[in-house]
Amino acid sequence: MAGTLYLVATPIGNLDDITFRAINTLKEVDFIAAEDTRQTLKLLNHFEIKKPLLSYHEHNKYEVGPKIIERLIKGESVALVTDAGTPGISDPGEDLVKLAIENFINVVHIPGASAFLYALVVSGLATRRFVFEGFLEREGKQRRERLEELKNETRTIVFYEAPHRLVKTLNDLYEYFGNRKIAICRELTKRFEEITRCTLLEAIEIYKEKEPKGEYVLVLEGKSQEEIEEEKRQEFSDLDIREHIQKYVDEGLSKKEAIKRVAKERGLKKSEVYKYTIE
Repeated sequence: MAGTLYLVATPIGNLDDITFRAINTLKEVDFIAAEDTRQTLKLLNHFEIKKPLLSYHEHNKYEVGPKIIERLIKGESVALVTDAGTPGISDPGEDLVKLAIENFINVVHIPGASAFLYALVVSGLATRRFVFEGFLEREGKQRRERLEELKNETRTIVFYEAPHRLVKTLNDLYEYFGNRKIAICRELTKRFEEITRCTLLEAIEIYKEKEPKGEYVLVLEGKSQEEIEEEKRQEFSDLDIREHIQKYVDEGLSKKEAIKRVAKERGLKKSEVYKYTIE
């Protein structure tokens, strides 16, 4: 019978955040696959856990992943941990989970700390609907295309960022998204935890004087309804009512639907717009 792959969340800073279930799982598995064995060893020593460690990270996942699967198929159990937080999010744990599922191996998540959830719930921004984007591409066409795709996103957006790229990212976000609200969260649960809630322009000014330090989670306000409506007003400001109706007819709306939409966007009665209907 095949073993089980356990995805074990570990503290993102404060060791008291580990769960009893996580400790028990780490004690019971046959071995532990870790992103950084040195970092994980410190955690294991703190809780007096002695288990074999195997290095599994972004640069060796294609070589080591299948070996882990082989051991699981033979009946061993493994705990996958990342340096901090929940494995499988913005790390190679995602690939190992896919491999395990393809080989009909049971996958169990041992929940716990997660930096992006922590940042989201303390951001002061909308949490009902959000999208996690992780790290942006570092530069070039892919980065520009991704920002272009996201600029009309109405949900709250969560990013990860390294300190040496923070200033560039803040400037890029301002360029593509305008002066939206943002929560800049650093060193979460650690001694020097800091959460700055401001606008993008204010953030850019702050980091002209302040050197970024630590790992960052950025929680960005989604596009507001006011922004959307203002863009629509700008879009048809150069059109007269007749042209506005024709625009929607050309896009595939019926004449009745086009009249209804134009009336709503211009704040007019449908009967007033109807007078401009194209015969």
